[in-house]
Amino acid sequence: MVSKAIVSQQDIMNFLDDSYKKILNGVPMISKPIDSFADDYLSKYDSKEKACKEMLNKQMIKCTTSGVVSGLGGIITLPVAVPANIANVLYVQMRMIACCAYMAGYDLKSDQTQTLVYACLAGVAVNQILKKAGIKLGEKVAIKMVEKIPGKVLISINKKIGFRLITKFGNTGIVNLGQLVPGVGAVVGGGLDYLETKIIAERAYKWFFENNFDEKNSNIGTKKLQN
Repeated sequence: MVSKAIVSQQDIMNFLDDSYKKILNGVPMISKPIDSFADDYLSKYDSKEKACKEMLNKQMIKCTTSGVVSGLGGIITLPVAVPANIANVLYVQMRMIACCAYMAGYDLKSDQTQTLVYACLAGVAVNQILKKAGIKLGEKVAIKMVEKIPGKVLISINKKIGFRLITKFGNTGIVNLGQLVPGVGAVVGGGLDYLETKIIAERAYKWFFENNFDEKNSNIGTKKLQN
């Protein structure tokens, strides 16, 4: 039986911060630093757009419950009773988003980019928040504008991120996925991971490559990204 630990928004943010550090710096013998991970794709394609789409498509396939667990070996853990495969799936999804942002030219070490990576993972609509901050979306100068998002706006976005993700760790959330019949649970879980990763992948490309933060992009993701 899974213990019914109380998960706070701070627990969620601590988990995201710890994972983000591992994504940037890598984990020896298991996960490459994000720049090396991205450069492997960039060196094989004649444009960063093609490289990114190929990376996203491969992560969609990889991000199934059994695949992630065997690949990462439970290196990412949550401070609550959540199966290791759930934490690992979130890690792979966040690395995928960060890689997309890196390829698009965003500074992954900035607080602004880090917050947008989290928001993309959680599916938090940031369009209206950014507009209020004076960020002009859809322009080529968007990256420079993003770096000027003030701290109070980042705090507002992070609160929404924590609230959105915390629902995934409740008594009726994904924690109970592990209570399904062995075998059946793995199949169902893997399918859910794949579909969710498709949504996140398309959102990441829209946000970071097209500078399109339209709220409808919080629910996109229905087909393979075309090179």
